[in-house]
Amino acid sequence: MPAESTGAFRRGFWALAPLWLGVVPFAAAYAITARSAGLSLIETQALSVLVFAGSAQFSAVGLFAVGTAGAEIVLTTFLLNVRHLLYGVSLGREFELARRERPVAAFFLTDEAFGVAAASKERSFRFLLGVELSLFTMWNLATLGGFVLGSALPDPERLGVDLIFPLAFLALLVPLVRTRAELVVALGSGVAAYVLARSLPGGLPILVTGIGGSLLGAYLTRNSPPDRTVRPDDAAREVA
Repeated sequence: MPAESTGAFRRGFWALAPLWLGVVPFAAAYAITARSAGLSLIETQALSVLVFAGSAQFSAVGLFAVGTAGAEIVLTTFLLNVRHLLYGVSLGREFELARRERPVAAFFLTDEAFGVAAASKERSFRFLLGVELSLFTMWNLATLGGFVLGSALPDPERLGVDLIFPLAFLALLVPLVRTRAELVVALGSGVAAYVLARSLPGGLPILVTGIGGSLLGAYLTRNSPPDRTVRPDDAAREVA
């Protein structure tokens, strides 16, 4: 692997490191919940490796514990993760990804990885993969640790670490808001997400808010000239 690619991967990996403090306790809490629901270590770890979606994993083990049918578990998991469609579309427009790179980037995509990648100025696949694998690695290590240590671990909510993710995303959002239209979209989307979260299940509030925010942004900027900023990568390709 070229030195520049290695550097981009390393920068991406460490860019997400501040969020480990929030990832580790909740991955451990998931493992404890899964063990209480009767899942073995292999089954618990397999969900973290193959599903790799915190809210969906919590929901799946809860449904499993009450004997819910497999089809209903799959459908619930899908609804919880449907917001990733918006994430994928957004990153697909910003990152130059080869056809073989897109499935890899899509599989490891999470809320946290999207937030960190979107806020960064780097737009390489290696950087994105570093961000994604940073979370994937810590989530799976914490899953293993949580299952082994069990109830000896404290409740994450009692420690207050549940505030880490909202505060981290707020810190990522603020530098991206540069115009009045963007501020209106950000505030409107935040209020809408809060209201919808009280009535809609899983990831639907984020999906609905994402679509609504996009439409609002398009309406507010309908008379603005198109962005003709030339990126260095685009200029290099034109010269070539």
